[in-house]
Amino acid sequence: MQETLGAHGMGSVEIFGGVVAVSLLLAAEWVLPLRKRRRPLFPRLAVNLALAVLAFLIVSRLVLPAALATAGWSSSRPFGLLALVPLPPLVQSALGFLLMDLGFYYWHLLNHRMGFLWRFHNVHHIDPDLDISTAVRFHFGEIFFSTVFRIVQVAVIGVSAGTYFLYEAVFQANTLFQHSNVRLPIALERMLNLILVTPRMHGIHHSAVRSDTNSDYSAVLSCWDRLHGTLRLNVPQSRITIGIPAYLDPQDNTLWNCLRLPFAKQRDYWRFPDGTRAARVPQELEARQARLAE
Repeated sequence: MQETLGAHGMGSVEIFGGVVAVSLLLAAEWVLPLRKRRRPLFPRLAVNLALAVLAFLIVSRLVLPAALATAGWSSSRPFGLLALVPLPPLVQSALGFLLMDLGFYYWHLLNHRMGFLWRFHNVHHIDPDLDISTAVRFHFGEIFFSTVFRIVQVAVIGVSAGTYFLYEAVFQANTLFQHSNVRLPIALERMLNLILVTPRMHGIHHSAVRSDTNSDYSAVLSCWDRLHGTLRLNVPQSRITIGIPAYLDPQDNTLWNCLRLPFAKQRDYWRFPDGTRAARVPQELEARQARLAE
């Protein structure tokens, strides 16, 4: 979910809109929190923002220019999947949007399944709380690797620069939304979740229970988890501990330890320091598996 940081080059209107959206989400988190905060806010915020600044430097210098250059190159000549069959512009743009989002589903899945990539992505997951600041908390190494993925993705699909910007805007907005610690009315969130990844759904993905974390990989549209059988919705938020069991010590979340984590000897991720493993017993789950739990 790292391209949330790729706002470099946006116009003043988009930046202003982003600032307003972030401000509203921060206020909503404070007034209507979904989960109780486990750690002091400001030390966490300092670490997350410091990681975000380092990642932003990588994004602004690598990810966005490379992706835009690739989009410009592919749209100026018949190249990529979208060039195989002549389509009306609107249909081509909609299909490009869907393929971009499906590609991010697979990229996110790969970050969890491939051990080398997980070392970097784990920096995002060891955050002991989940809120809007987590949406910009990524190791600069993960951002670097995502550059390669982004270039290949845009080239293979053959999206235009306009479609790329449209998807990027929606992607950024929904990444902030899904990581936010905002308690929406459950009926409203269930309706939204039929289409989008929402805070409760993504909260399950950040659970300390391995089977929870290995689910709900979608970036914008929730349909990809439904189609791939990786959807998990029936875990109540009150039953979720945010974080990775082996890295819940406050010292693990200092800036230095976050930066060095991918290069250090890895622990047994899913075992707590006392040797126990986080587990989900059936009694904790709601009966209807495909219904978002409160």
